[in-house]
Amino acid sequence: MTMQASAFQIWLIIILLGIGTYLLRWSFLGALGNRELPGWVMRMLRYTPVSVLPALVAPLVVWPAATNGETDPSRIAAAAATVAVGVMTKNVMLSIVAGAITLFGMLYVLG
Repeated sequence: MTMQASAFQIWLIIILLGIGTYLLRWSFLGALGNRELPGWVMRMLRYTPVSVLPALVAPLVVWPAATNGETDPSRIAAAAATVAVGVMTKNVMLSIVAGAITLFGMLYVLG
């Protein structure tokens, strides 16, 4: 059984989520913006970009829309090459170039 939401319910949800998002961001920026954060919080916040980027990229590698959600060896190889070059050289641009070359090369070879 499926339920249809009315236009009022949809707008109510959008407004409540907007208020919730605003309050969540304000809690850090408004309430704590001019205070010094504890050292353990700063250490944890340092890892936020490192954890968010793989979370954004992993679904695109494992279940790409280009293959209708099927795992593709070309994309797995490109991700592995990108990580390997990044770990070895610590150079972001070189990592991106290595991943792109691997992806296009594997797509050419495998069809």
